[in-house]
Amino acid sequence: MSGDAKKVLSSSHIHSPDGKVKSLAMSMEMLHQGLYFVEYIPRMEGTHIFHMVSFFQGTQSHGSAATLVMGQDIAGISRQIITLNEVLTTASDELAVLQTDIHGFGLLNTQLSDSVTTIDRSVTSMSSAVENIEQASLQVNSLLFPIMGAIAVILALQISIIARRR
Repeated sequence: MSGDAKKVLSSSHIHSPDGKVKSLAMSMEMLHQGLYFVEYIPRMEGTHIFHMVSFFQGTQSHGSAATLVMGQDIAGISRQIITLNEVLTTASDELAVLQTDIHGFGLLNTQLSDSVTTIDRSVTSMSSAVENIEQASLQVNSLLFPIMGAIAVILALQISIIARRR
């Protein structure tokens, strides 16, 4: 890509933290063909978003980058890193406790699975016992009906014998 940087990158701009947009076209310098730079001194803290737009021979290309401008020195950044480290240490400790709890749930899950298996076996066993009782009941009924029939015949005969004697 060649050409005047101000022309090729004429739509490039920066979004500042206060929402304003500033053109970078007039600040563009070419280091060599295809490599351009801009010197920009931020005037406020916050996130600055650079939106580079190039247009050359009918092709348009976009690129974006963001940078955070902070108004503190290295000591302030160091304090923030120490604070972040403390937060990460606390989070790591809590994660270790959580992993221990999850491991306990894994054991509990195994115990629950074993209990479910035991209950399933018990239900199967009870179903089998109920089927056996049903079969036994049918057998008792098949034995009782002839006996009841025989008792009914005997009673009928005794009643007829008693009725003849009178």
